[in-house]
Amino acid sequence: MSAPKPLWTTFLRFLAPLMLGNALQSLFGTVSNIYLGQMIGVDALAAVSVFFPVFFFLFAFVMGLSTGATVLIGQAFGAGEHGRIKIVVGTTLAVGLLLSVSIALVGGLFSRQLMMALATPADILDEASAYARIMLLTMPLGFAFLLITAMIRGVGDAVTPLLALGLSTMIGLILTPVLIRGAFGLPAAGVTSPAWAAAIANALTLIALAFYLLRKQHLLAPDAALLRHLRLNRAVLGKILGIGLPSAVGMVVMAIAELVLLGLVNGFGSDATAAYGAVNQVMGYTQFTAISISIAVSILGAQAVGGGDRNRLDGIVRTGLAFNLVLTGGLVALIYLTPRAVLGLFITDGAVLDLAKDLLRIALWSSVPFGMATVFSGAMRAAGVALTPMLLSIFAIVAIELPSAVILSRTIGLEGVWAAYPIVFCAMLVLQTGYYFAVWRRRAIRGIKVL
Repeated sequence: MSAPKPLWTTFLRFLAPLMLGNALQSLFGTVSNIYLGQMIGVDALAAVSVFFPVFFFLFAFVMGLSTGATVLIGQAFGAGEHGRIKIVVGTTLAVGLLLSVSIALVGGLFSRQLMMALATPADILDEASAYARIMLLTMPLGFAFLLITAMIRGVGDAVTPLLALGLSTMIGLILTPVLIRGAFGLPAAGVTSPAWAAAIANALTLIALAFYLLRKQHLLAPDAALLRHLRLNRAVLGKILGIGLPSAVGMVVMAIAELVLLGLVNGFGSDATAAYGAVNQVMGYTQFTAISISIAVSILGAQAVGGGDRNRLDGIVRTGLAFNLVLTGGLVALIYLTPRAVLGLFITDGAVLDLAKDLLRIALWSSVPFGMATVFSGAMRAAGVALTPMLLSIFAIVAIELPSAVILSRTIGLEGVWAAYPIVFCAMLVLQTGYYFAVWRRRAIRGIKVL
């Protein structure tokens, strides 16, 4: 009988496709914006950008919904209760489709009014409204795709979502320029091309994914058993939202805080704003790595909770912390070695580049304590405890980050805004670690009973 594989190898096999899949999700949006800017013009890019706050809010909710579902699926998988998995998947898809169809109907009718409410400039209002209308009308496809790929990871399968994301991204990247130009007999879709391309890519990939899951007899295959549970189960929905809503609220609060910080930065002039954008792009990559590790901790931890294995859960936490040091810390160190080369990808002006380099030096290292804090919150979320970690994060943002940024920006200038990042991320680490060891770690772990 072969010896059990080390936990770090299991963690890495799950983490690697998860990170690559998340990168593919970002790739389509980035390249689509390049297509629009290069093939149509800056107005098209601006029209699409106006929709981002709406997209982020909807994305936060669907991510919260998928977070709650994957925790329950992971626990059921760890406990060997495969029937519970079908119930959770069916309920999650039912509420996701119900919500997204409602959004499609309302948004399709009032997309122009929505763009006007967001103070869209008059010269791009028509284009922005057209793009928003298609995005909202096709929202059911986007919701279904995001939820299904996320829930598949709950049973420890990160490869299938990666394959699906790869196929969807490839279709979308091929279709977008074709639709912009109206090639191969297709009508030119202009600024709405990325929205149509994403919808078609999602639809085709969902069909291919359904056949693939059925052929593999996957636990999440859309078979008769799953279709029987495709309905709103209030008891299950309450447990999903109990875990998922705090995650969604936390994302929204962080986004609002970023808008406040951006307002402070804008007060120092356009060079400061340009530097802010570049530094945030770079820090986004380090934080993206940390968040991917946290997701892996949450899903693998949920399986350990479902199996009642406290020792394995503790091992997953230690492994997550180690990967954060190696991967997030390693990426941070690499960027510190070549800051001008990295920032030069986004900035050409020498003065702005020097400013951004100084700001990056202040804030970049804080991605490591941020990642460690998310490991602890991910482990607690794996056991269904999401509200307290979310409240601790909100407290750190509202009571520590924002006041620090305001006070320090007035006393030491622009650098003070960036000093708020290490302050808040270290505070989050202290708060999450303290609660984890002083309160949560002392409790017995129990899986959440779905029914």
